[in-house]
Amino acid sequence: MTEEEDLPANFLTEKMQHSSGELVPPDGLCWLSVLFCLMLACFYVGSLYVWRSHLPRDHPAVIKRRFTSVLIVSGLSPLFVWAWRESAGVMNGPSLLVLMGIRFEGLIPAIILPLLLTMVLFLGPLMQLAVDCPWSFTDGIRVAFDPWFWMLCANDMRWLRNQVVAPLTEELVFRACMLPMLVPCAGPSTAIITCPLFFGVAHFHHVIELLRFRQGTLLGIFLSAVFQFSYTAVFGAYTAFIFIRTGHLIGPVLCHSFCNYMGFPAISTALEHPYRLTVLSSYILGVLLFFLLLFPFTDPSYYSLPVCTLTSFPSPSCLS
Repeated sequence: MTEEEDLPANFLTEKMQHSSGELVPPDGLCWLSVLFCLMLACFYVGSLYVWRSHLPRDHPAVIKRRFTSVLIVSGLSPLFVWAWRESAGVMNGPSLLVLMGIRFEGLIPAIILPLLLTMVLFLGPLMQLAVDCPWSFTDGIRVAFDPWFWMLCANDMRWLRNQVVAPLTEELVFRACMLPMLVPCAGPSTAIITCPLFFGVAHFHHVIELLRFRQGTLLGIFLSAVFQFSYTAVFGAYTAFIFIRTGHLIGPVLCHSFCNYMGFPAISTALEHPYRLTVLSSYILGVLLFFLLLFPFTDPSYYSLPVCTLTSFPSPSCLS
């Protein structure tokens, strides 16, 4: 049996060539993939600025307008993947929606396990919240199941942006659309590192508004931008890893929403907390458990891997 017969058909592209008996991406595929990713990132960020306004980004009117534009761009984003497949000549692969992680197979573990893994990482901040929260556990459960509470949240434009629209649209565009285009070119591991760069750079647009409304000194704004790029790039690599390992969009979306709610861990506050030992121990335990559970909780045997079927590069990111 030949090498091509050993591999599934969706490993191959019509222009796939052989070099020294090994499959390699066709010439120009990487440039094509990067070009489509750049265009997609520019369309997403550009859609935020099609509306002329002198109001700050947190104003409800600005948020509503941006909802409209990013939802339109996100709805059109699968066309970029389709156009890339046609241009690259990818054949016999999964359907477009399946490739983008929109499917039912393995849905339950994809909802539970990545979110649980992320909560383990945030064990320290969660412990900090629990200690500082004036509510009892029973009160918290009662609020969580109170429909009026969720109606209030749904009427809060900033909550909708941070917890629903931003996680859904950003993960759809920067993970579900970009990773299927980058994996065949670079392989899963390199794609996990490369993809977040588009995500991090896309967040530099916040600098424009900070300068525009004079929200801080030039140095402070620059340092804030560098920190945000670093944080979003690391977070983007994590959600890209989840997407690659699970082949589902829902996991990254839920993790993104949870992290937006939690924010960056308040380590300086933890160091001065009255229950410092308990809180800091939770921080350390959470990080240790996270790395211990990272691969078991994203074990591909719980899911299937439509994105990984596009690569000819063996990678531990696609293996159990």
